Amino acid sequence: MQENKRVQPNILITGTPGVGKSTISRLLSDRTKFPWREVSKLAEEYNCLDEYDPEYQCPFLNEDKLLDIMEGMMAKGGNIVDYHGCEFFPERWFDGVFVIRTNNTALYDRLTARGYTGKKLEDNIQCEIFETLLEEAQSSYKPEIVMELQNDTEEQLHNNVDKIIDWIGRWREESL
Repeated sequence: MQENKRVQPNILITGTPGVGKSTISRLLSDRTKFPWREVSKLAEEYNCLDEYDPEYQCPFLNEDKLLDIMEGMMAKGGNIVDYHGCEFFPERWFDGVFVIRTNNTALYDRLTARGYTGKKLEDNIQCEIFETLLEEAQSSYKPEIVMELQNDTEEQLHNNVDKIIDWIGRWREESL
């Protein structure tokens, strides 16, 4: 029996912006009926954003305030958390951490289509090249719960959702 006594697993979907986290999270939520916790939207909804960063053209996240708000949501399990960072989340929150990766050509095309330019575009491409989010996840969580998924094509996208669904089934069986 899992020591946390959750009947459904909490899942973190993380990776560089543009790798497909939100698409995977939405499809997973549709299939599992787990709530999809888009951290960026929660931060806006609960006013967890601080002053604006002109270099990256986005506000700073107030992590402490966000974590306080999310604590109750995470307690019972069955959540899909979608965010481009992970080291500030408590390790105890997650049963599975899925780091989504994509090739640089696809990432470049996706980010430029979103209007990313200059330093913001370059830094996100570098982040993917140097496996920054993968390393962050590996250093923040137990190795056995961190899984890397490549997400370059529509076929891989659907296979990744199937893999996570299969993982949820195994987690449930092991938690009985």
